[in-house]
This record gives sequence, C-alpha cells and structure tokens, in this order.
Amino acid sequence: MGSRLSASTARSGRSGRPALPVEVVIPVYNESAVLRDSVNRLHRYLAEHQLAAWQITIADNASTDDSWQVAIRLAAELPGVRAVHLDRKGRGRALKEVWLHSQARVVAYMDADLSTDLAALLPLVAPLLAGESDLAIGTRLVAGARVRRGLRREVLSRGYNRLLRLALHSRVSDAQCGFKAARSEAARALLPLVESDGWFFDTELLMLAQRNRMPIHEVPVAWVDDPDSRVAIGPTIVEDLRGIWRLRRAFGAGKGRLPASTSGPATSDPPRSPERPDDQPTDPEPSDRRFSLNLNWLEGSDL
Repeated sequence: MGSRLSASTARSGRSGRPALPVEVVIPVYNESAVLRDSVNRLHRYLAEHQLAAWQITIADNASTDDSWQVAIRLAAELPGVRAVHLDRKGRGRALKEVWLHSQARVVAYMDADLSTDLAALLPLVAPLLAGESDLAIGTRLVAGARVRRGLRREVLSRGYNRLLRLALHSRVSDAQCGFKAARSEAARALLPLVESDGWFFDTELLMLAQRNRMPIHEVPVAWVDDPDSRVAIGPTIVEDLRGIWRLRRAFGAGKGRLPASTSGPATSDPPRSPERPDDQPTDPEPSDRRFSLNLNWLEGSDL
C-alpha cells in the first residue's frame, strides 16, 4: 500500500487482538490539542452505550506535534484503545493501513475533533453488523441533519457533491463528511483499488463502492464546524478536482470493477436507473463533454 505501520504500536493492557465486531479509527495529524478530550469522550460513549465489542485505534500519520505521545499515553490508560504510528502523512493512507489489518467485522472512522454527534454512531454501524449494507456514511445534506458551519464551507460542500453527481453520477448525498464505516469484507475488496492517500480517499472509496453496486447506507448527523480544522481548503479543492478527473477517465475506460467472486453477502445488483446510470459512459453526453473540457486544464497542472 505504499507505507507500512511503524514498529511503534501501543495498546492497552489486553494481550493480543481478538476478533471483535467494531473498530473505530481516529486518523490524527497534529491534533494534540483535542486528542485526549476526544478519545475520552468516545471511550466513555462506547462504554456507556454498550456498542457490542469495540476497539478504538488512534492512527497518527506523521504528526509533528505531541499527538503520538498523547496517543501512547491514552493507549496505556484506557482499556480497548491502541495507537499506531505511520511515518508518512495522509488520512487515506492511515485508514488503508489500519482497515486492511483490522480483525473487526466492521471498521469505522471519525475526525479527531468529533464534529459529528456520537449519537449517530450506532445507526451508522447497525446496518453493517446486520449485513444489510456494505458501507455507511454520515450526511449533513439531507433532511434530519443539523449543521452549524459558515456559509463558505456550506457552499463548497454542496457544490462539490453537485459536481460529483454531474461528473461521476454520484448518488451519495455527502461524500466528505468525516464519519464513515464499512463491513471489513467490503473494505478489503475496495481498498486495493483506491489510489488516493489524502482527502480524496473518501470520495474515491464511495464512488468505487457505487460502481460495484455495493449498498451505501446514509445517516443524517448533527455536525458542528471545527474552526481549527487542519484542512487546507485550496490544495484540497485541487486534489479533489484532479481525483474526480482521474476517476472519470478510469471509469470511462472500464476500470474500477471488482471480480464477481469478491462480492460480499450485502452486495446487491439493482436494476440500472436510466436517470442515474452506474457506469461512466465512454461516449459522454454533450453536457459531459463540456465538463471534460472545463477540467482538462488539471492534467499536468502544477497547482
């Protein structure tokens, strides 16, 4: 996968890693200011709500602050918590590494700032544990969601998901919310196809799942914007546009499909909708051609 888990791995006092239903990953990059409070909140919530058997994994990806030291201390103090360190940055890279090595039936992740209300966690993983869906996502853009964020981020989020519908025929309402889960079997099938190690990881994973007709469950969430977010909006926009263009070309060339034998028990094969085809057409409609021309500048761009 391009990077390896560091030999530095810390865990709570339990020995070994027995199989368990749910592993919740918190990818971390320079989050020492909020990490202790967030992990304690999550640990307390899971213990109080008895969410099956669970494990929390703090995945530090090349932090330059004290995040790794905080993670080690938390793993020593709290049962059911472990910490892993990667020597290269990238949220997608951290999630690939941990999810591919997970022994849980369901893998999940949430942002370190816990912007999403934890009350959505059980509705997120329940359909996966029941085998009713392959992936599940939190969404801020459907009825029932409660969101507090600035106008700029709201416009960017809605515009991005509209672009996904235009370019990749996305049926996902919110590809970017940092609150997602997957059946481990589905994740292990899809992750080798995911090229992005950064912020586009979420979108790429979802679009590959949709292309392979994996059911995606959506949960409306309560979400509060983090004013100290580590997301650099400008570079992230460029990364996302390049990722969309790459996937559009790949899907148009017939790539991104899993062998039929990798389909899990929850995978369905619904009839194709004429309004929302699953496949990227190899001969785009006129509006799709305009989209191609508008994004053609990204190829080879130094932005």
